[in-house]
Amino acid sequence: MSTRKILVLDTSVLLYDMTAIHSFPGNDIVIPLPVLDELDRFKDKPGLLGESARYVNRYLDKLRESGRLDRAVKLPHTDQTIRVEIKFDPSTNVPDGLNPRYADNQILATALHLSQGNSDKKLKIITKDINLRVKCDALGVKAEDYYKDYINLGNDGAYTGEVSFKIPDKKINKFFDTGSIALDEISLDDDTALLPNQFVVAKGLTNGSMLGTYKNGAIHKIKHAELDHNIGVEPRNKEQKFALSLLNDPDISLVTLTGIAGSGKTFLTLMAAMVNLEEGNYKRIVFTRSIQPVGRDLGYLPGDINEKMSPWLAPIADNFRHAFGDISYFECMISKGQIDIAPLSYIRGRTFNDSFIIVDEAQNATIHELKTIITRVGKGSKIVLLGDTDQVDTPYIDSKSNGLTIVVEKFKSSPLTGHIRFNRGQRSEIASLASNLL
Repeated sequence: MSTRKILVLDTSVLLYDMTAIHSFPGNDIVIPLPVLDELDRFKDKPGLLGESARYVNRYLDKLRESGRLDRAVKLPHTDQTIRVEIKFDPSTNVPDGLNPRYADNQILATALHLSQGNSDKKLKIITKDINLRVKCDALGVKAEDYYKDYINLGNDGAYTGEVSFKIPDKKINKFFDTGSIALDEISLDDDTALLPNQFVVAKGLTNGSMLGTYKNGAIHKIKHAELDHNIGVEPRNKEQKFALSLLNDPDISLVTLTGIAGSGKTFLTLMAAMVNLEEGNYKRIVFTRSIQPVGRDLGYLPGDINEKMSPWLAPIADNFRHAFGDISYFECMISKGQIDIAPLSYIRGRTFNDSFIIVDEAQNATIHELKTIITRVGKGSKIVLLGDTDQVDTPYIDSKSNGLTIVVEKFKSSPLTGHIRFNRGQRSEIASLASNLL
């Protein structure tokens, strides 16, 4: 049997990652005709969906210069071919019980048709649609997810931003006397490797403990871990203290905060942004989030961009109400341009200089969406990504493939970034209980 595979690409893959169309060297890519119809419906959409649809359409149009798409065109500089498959009859190839008018079922019928005449090659549908993969399995057609952006978290799980170990008591005493201790003075286990801006929880062999942060070959006392006392906010646990240190550190440009609902991620970030704005470190706060509803979509909303975004700005307004008693300060800052609302779908082409950028619910964004916003960050700006990677509401991504998880893992070795995971809820006892039990 040939080692080449016939890979049937679903629309979901091409919309998720436009470069997927030329990401399978050594294989024969088949694009069912219904996929082109679906791409046509998305080409006018704002944001990455529309951009992806247009990119694939233009790429296929350019390939026509090299040959007919119905006969397979070989990609330059690679051993991959692409062709558009039109030879299937929905009335006979769509299995009984499936509606032949549905695009997914037509894509499945295309795969069944191809499998009949290509027994010497492995055939597989590549799709991010879970339901389509289940249908394939029920019909004996091989199917798998598009794994390009999946993160292998290994045996240790997701990066938490902190590490714990024991050291001699005299080393702890030296740390408090001098404010730091070199890493080569501590004998760590072979499997313990500290990363830039990683937080350290060290306990003495008999007594004492310390909290520090690792930078430039040494563990230092934590700085910037407090807010202006006039704002009345104090960290309630070590994770919140670590988070404030990252949020207030001018040398850290990208901060990622993950954790359960009600752990204080958004509130602490907003309060830190307010303090830094008042101190003149930034000129405005930019707030954005993936507009992905929980449960049933409400459809189109009336009004201007602020009114359309108001349901998704409610968490920010709630935090202002909690901190200041009402939202008049919030509305005043918006009217003055000190708070800028920037929906992810319309963020391409913008540059944010001297800004404190907050991306809430970042676990609902793909890595391609987060790349779009992170590359908007200009001079003198900080960007903070917030979210709970165990609560992904967007179809086609999960806890290992969402943008926030990928950013945390890929950026954790950079001295320009810092991360901390919150493990304790602060909203209320019942909210914390629900997060743990449900």
